[in-house]
Amino acid sequence: MVEHLTNTSFKEKVFNYEANKEWKFEGDKPCIIDFYADWCGPCKMVAPVLEELAKEYAGKIDIYKVDTEKERELSGVFGIQSIPSLLFVPKGAQPQMAQGALPKDSFERAFKEVLGVEK
Repeated sequence: MVEHLTNTSFKEKVFNYEANKEWKFEGDKPCIIDFYADWCGPCKMVAPVLEELAKEYAGKIDIYKVDTEKERELSGVFGIQSIPSLLFVPKGAQPQMAQGALPKDSFERAFKEVLGVEK
């Protein structure tokens, strides 16, 4: 299941940007974070794809969503200017940002190439 993060839960599960200057991933498995807004059409197209992927990759990848309207500070930390913005976070490597509504096969390719995870 896709989990919605607040600023506080983001710092616990992904990255505590207040305590660390350098990237330090807090999670125990790779994750993807969807920065979105309720009014965003492309974000609405991505949502069911992420739900599907959450089921297919359960236990292998955590899929999170951050509402940019409610979590402005968090969006600012990552310089989110267009949505959807998707942050792919591998274990033990630097995260990579992608923008726009990606099709399912692009997510699967990124999971394999960026996160090192296959079904």
